[in-house]
Amino acid sequence: MKKLLALLLALLLALLLALSLAGCGKQAQEDEESAVIELTLWTFPAGDWGDPAAVETLLTQFNSVYPDIHVTVQCLDEATGDDKLSTAVDGGVSPDILLAQPDRLIKTWGAEGMLADLSDMWDDADKQEVNAACQSVCFTRDGKCYAYPFAMNVQCMAINYDAFVTAGADQYIDLETRTWTTEQFTQAVKALQSKYGETVAAVYCSGQNGDQGTRALVTNLYGGQFANDSYTGYVANSEANQQALTLLRDTKGIEFDDAINGQEEAALFYHESLKMSFCWSLAQQLAETVDEPTEEGGEPVVHPAGKTVNGQTIEFMAFPTDPEISQPRLQGDIWGFGVFDNGDQERIEAAKLLIRFFADGQGASAAVKAAGCFPVRDTVDGADLRNIWAGSDVMTEYAKLTDFLSGYDALTPGWATARTEWWNMLQRVGNGGDVVLETDTLVENANAAAKE
Repeated sequence: MKKLLALLLALLLALLLALSLAGCGKQAQEDEESAVIELTLWTFPAGDWGDPAAVETLLTQFNSVYPDIHVTVQCLDEATGDDKLSTAVDGGVSPDILLAQPDRLIKTWGAEGMLADLSDMWDDADKQEVNAACQSVCFTRDGKCYAYPFAMNVQCMAINYDAFVTAGADQYIDLETRTWTTEQFTQAVKALQSKYGETVAAVYCSGQNGDQGTRALVTNLYGGQFANDSYTGYVANSEANQQALTLLRDTKGIEFDDAINGQEEAALFYHESLKMSFCWSLAQQLAETVDEPTEEGGEPVVHPAGKTVNGQTIEFMAFPTDPEISQPRLQGDIWGFGVFDNGDQERIEAAKLLIRFFADGQGASAAVKAAGCFPVRDTVDGADLRNIWAGSDVMTEYAKLTDFLSGYDALTPGWATARTEWWNMLQRVGNGGDVVLETDTLVENANAAAKE
């Protein structure tokens, strides 16, 4: 009997021990799971950052360093992204991290007080390393930072190099620096027009598609600006811009065309009706073009990148400038991260770790290449980022233009009105309107919108 009782007691103790250990194991598992920080990352389409699979690959690199931070990704498109984001914010479910350009991060969500201040992420080394133009648009006038940049690009113009050679106009360009002067530009137009006897360039103005090209053309010729340095108002009626508009209208071979927009101007350039384009980008330089078949059952014709439809060479250039006044000032894309202030400091700090990893850490090179852009800094932790595109002649050459990135006019209030006023002004000037009167009207209306 004693043996039986002893056996029963031993079994009971063993059962209690097993239950206790199981409970400890379950608690340990729960503790481990609770240690994982959950973040959401929403991205606008900066190259492969708009592809969920590509972003997941990037996050795999991040998780090799930070395994306890789990990131859920949602990729937005330009057409519906803003509406989806606004709906989420209004519903109290904003993402933790947003990858976007400064107009969304600074002008929209930052200005509304929805983003966390990231100024504590900038040390002296960051301020020395990050491109000055990129850095300048990340901070508000009161010193708050709502965007931490990692990638940049610039918009430019293009020329039909073979046509330039045939006309003897190639003497007026410098392909080593991708620059030319205002005087060289006018001489090139003269040579081209003399050779081909037709319009060789178009100041397109049927709408705002590609309007950045015409703004860059006008403001660069004599060192003008569209918006002021503080992005508080518009200065497009400066004497420099008025002089540029007068030059363009008076130059034979250049036509103000209110029947086409920037996309259509580029198409005319591709098909060699125009010898230069004022609406060009890296994406266009790298893209193959396709002509649909002209007959039923025919095959589409694919044209290689960097070539016109007849195989003539396309070269990209900075906009012409007066070197005694300024170097080229190019607008472009600046991509960075912002953090929504959700009241959870642990998640905010985890979001900063992700940003640091991709903007100034082990993942910087992969992040920039995924964007199809160029790094905003030359080095990361001593590693050289300047040759991440080594092996690509186009990327290496195009990188020269990033030295001319000059800011981000879209941060200026009243931007939508200002853009509309711009192409309407071009139409009126092209139809014989007084340059001073028309640019004054533009600025008056745009600045009125900026104050609303």
